[in-house]
Amino acid sequence: MARIASERALTEATAAQLKQLLRERSVAALGTLHAGAPYVSMVPYAIAPDGSALLIHVSRLASHTKDMRADARVSLLVMQEEGGGTSALALPRASIQGMAQELASDAPDLPGFRAAYLERFPEASQLFGFADFSLFKIQPESVRFVAGFGRAHTFSRGSFKRLLAG
Repeated sequence: MARIASERALTEATAAQLKQLLRERSVAALGTLHAGAPYVSMVPYAIAPDGSALLIHVSRLASHTKDMRADARVSLLVMQEEGGGTSALALPRASIQGMAQELASDAPDLPGFRAAYLERFPEASQLFGFADFSLFKIQPESVRFVAGFGRAHTFSRGSFKRLLAG
């Protein structure tokens, strides 16, 4: 019985560490397919209010936006900041594989998603008035969280949503 409680505590502690990482960091590496080859760029992100997705606000002129429109499969990498004496191999990081969906201007979730994004990035408010910017939601399919060297965990879409919504 003690082992089960210990594993449960580890899972809860790991989930809390992942949640903290995603809430503290605000920038991710976005991986897309660009003419069939991997392409990585940097994007600021916010978390959907219900925890169902990560939100990015991107220009239609950017290569990664064109890539997501052509192939919705994406990956986001969020990692702890370097420094503080932590080995690069031990930095906590989350790799999120998912599907990107551009939100139409009349999408029912758009107002709430826009508010969540602007709460995190108030300086982006004027960009929402530009015709060439779109809000995308990245719906996770799976999440691989490395809590430190040799401590890797996989989260399902459902457990990830529950984690971020709570």
